[in-house]
Amino acid sequence: MRDKFIYSPWISLAPALTIIMALLGASLFYAIAESFGYINAINQTNASFDAYRETLAFNSEFWVSLGFSLWISIASTLISSAIALVLAVWLSERRGNMDTLALNWNLAFPHLVWSVALLLFLSQSGLFARWAASLGFITTPDQFPVLVRDRFGIGVILSYVGKEVPFLTIILLSVLRSQAVGYDVVAENLGASRWQRLRYVTIPQVLPALLAGDLLVFGFIFSSYEVPALLGIGYPRALPVLALRFFLDPDLRARSEGMVISLIITLIVTLVAIISLRIGERRE
Repeated sequence: MRDKFIYSPWISLAPALTIIMALLGASLFYAIAESFGYINAINQTNASFDAYRETLAFNSEFWVSLGFSLWISIASTLISSAIALVLAVWLSERRGNMDTLALNWNLAFPHLVWSVALLLFLSQSGLFARWAASLGFITTPDQFPVLVRDRFGIGVILSYVGKEVPFLTIILLSVLRSQAVGYDVVAENLGASRWQRLRYVTIPQVLPALLAGDLLVFGFIFSSYEVPALLGIGYPRALPVLALRFFLDPDLRARSEGMVISLIITLIVTLVAIISLRIGERRE
C-alpha cells in the first residue's frame, strides 16, 4: 500500500498540478470578483448583480453573439465530422502511411496562420477574385462572392473546417486501423452493401471516438477568439470577441460585463469537456 502511494502518478504530477490549479483558481477568483463589480483599479468595491442583469437582458447583444457562436461551432463541427468520416473510411482501406502526410502537414499550421491564408485567397481583393477577374469569369474582383467577413460566418466556418477535418480524421483513423477487419468482411459476405456496412459496422465502431472528438472541437471553436476576430464582422460577433470588446473598453466598469461573458463561456466549455470525458470513459 505504501509503495503504491509513493509511486502514484499523482505524486509526480503534484508540482505541475499545484501551479496550474493556483493560476486557474486565482484567475477564476479575479473574474468572479470583477463580474460582481469589484474593480480595485477604480476603487469600486460594492458587489452587485448589475453586470449580470445588463449582460443577460432580453435586448442585450449577448444573445445575438451566443446564437452566432453556437451557429459557427455546431456547423463547423458537423461539417468537419462528415468530411472526416468519409476521409477516414477511405484512408483506412488504403493502409498507407504516406496517405496521412497531408493531414499532419495541415495540423502544423496555427489557426491564425490558416485564417490569414484564407483571407488572402478568398476575400474580394484576394487571389481567387483576381484570378477569376483575369480569366473573365467576373468583370471586377468586387463581384467575387463574399466568403470571408460576412454576416453568416462562412469564412469562419471554412477556416475551422479546414483545420478540424485533419484532427478528426486522424482520431477516426486510429480507431478504424486498430479494429479487426473481420466484421466488415462478414457483413460483405452476408450481402451487405457498402452503405449498409458503413451504417451498421463502421459508424458504430467509431461513434464514441467521433462524439468525444466532436465535443472537443465544439468546445475549442466556441471559446476561440482569433478566427472570428479576423474573419468575422462587427455584428454579429462571437462571444469571445464580444467579451474582449467589453474588457478593452475605456470605461473600466464595462469589464464586469466582459467577465460575465467569459465566465459563461468557461461554464459551457467545462460542461462540454466533462461530457467528452464521460464518453471516453464509457468507450474504455
